[in-house]
Amino acid sequence: MYNRLISLDKNIKRSIFLWGQRKTGKSTLIRKLFPEARTIDLLETDQFQAFLKSPSLLREQLQDLPAESIVIIDEIQKVPALLDEVHLLIERKKLRFVLLGSSARKVKRGHANLLGGRALKYELFGLSCREIGATVDFNRLINQGYLPEHYDCDAKIFPRLMQSYIGDYLKEEIAAEGLVRNLQGFAQFLDLAALSDTEQISYATFARDTGMNVKTVTEYFQILFDTLVAWQIPAFQARPKRRTTSKPKFYFSDIGVVNHLAKRKGIEPGTELFGKAFENWLAHELRLFLQYTDDFTSLCFWRLPSGIEVDFVIGDAQIAIEAKSSSKITASHLKGLREFRKEFHDVKKLVVVCLEKNKRVTEDGIEIVPHSLFIQEVWQEGLGL
Repeated sequence: MYNRLISLDKNIKRSIFLWGQRKTGKSTLIRKLFPEARTIDLLETDQFQAFLKSPSLLREQLQDLPAESIVIIDEIQKVPALLDEVHLLIERKKLRFVLLGSSARKVKRGHANLLGGRALKYELFGLSCREIGATVDFNRLINQGYLPEHYDCDAKIFPRLMQSYIGDYLKEEIAAEGLVRNLQGFAQFLDLAALSDTEQISYATFARDTGMNVKTVTEYFQILFDTLVAWQIPAFQARPKRRTTSKPKFYFSDIGVVNHLAKRKGIEPGTELFGKAFENWLAHELRLFLQYTDDFTSLCFWRLPSGIEVDFVIGDAQIAIEAKSSSKITASHLKGLREFRKEFHDVKKLVVVCLEKNKRVTEDGIEIVPHSLFIQEVWQEGLGL
């Protein structure tokens, strides 16, 4: 089992929500941290049906627990009404809850009780290179993704395992929760959305290109965000001297899902597809670092209408980072960062994360950093904000 970097207090003084995409390892992590806790798993049919029919059963089952006891409820989104009971038990019996879920959609859309600040909110992501350690197989990570079970599996069975994962997502997250009426249409949308990974998204353009309704496209993308399968990075527009694009960039949370849906097989360094996957990976690592270290600095991208861009801007133009899956960085790779510095003279650091073997610094101060060293330095020294 991997030692996860997320900073959950083992001796929690407050209740917590732990959200995360399916198979990120939420249940495994929490049961390791709190082995003595009372556990309620709503994936168990009898438990689900009983609580769905009568949420007050929770009070009856937990009435004998002493104050400060920890109770784990897995798949809390399946019965949002339980949150009212959780609220009561926190207030009246001083119990502490660890609430796990892979989708906040049903909870939010149903106006469920989110405990009014009585529970801290965390999200568990797929594996970081830092969590895998020195034995990381980067090509496997880029091809099979960040979910622990998928990264660990033999390449021969990965396609079948991923097909099962997508099927379970459609069946258990989408169909069972009644999120869409047309399951086949949503499945087709998933395949098309994978082709937009790392790209700016215009729902109107996507609808026009795919022949779908704009309203449907908008709703389907929101489902991906709510079920934590995808996320987006906003455009950086602070203090612009020149006009910049404003549409966000779209990312799947796991590159293995993208590869499977887009029918990419055996992605190799030096190809365009590897470059896109490399950008997804770096976005994943930066997002994970900022979240796990409780650093709420913004993560954006910057792009001019001409197409010149910087993949990641951290903070108020403090750090600009480019993802380049090249083993030899040339002047053409640095154009975006140099244009960014013309716009924001006070930028602290310009970095290219790449596949070169050694770190170096250009004459004008741009850091060229091997991807493995970049992750090591970030976790040891921070981003230097």
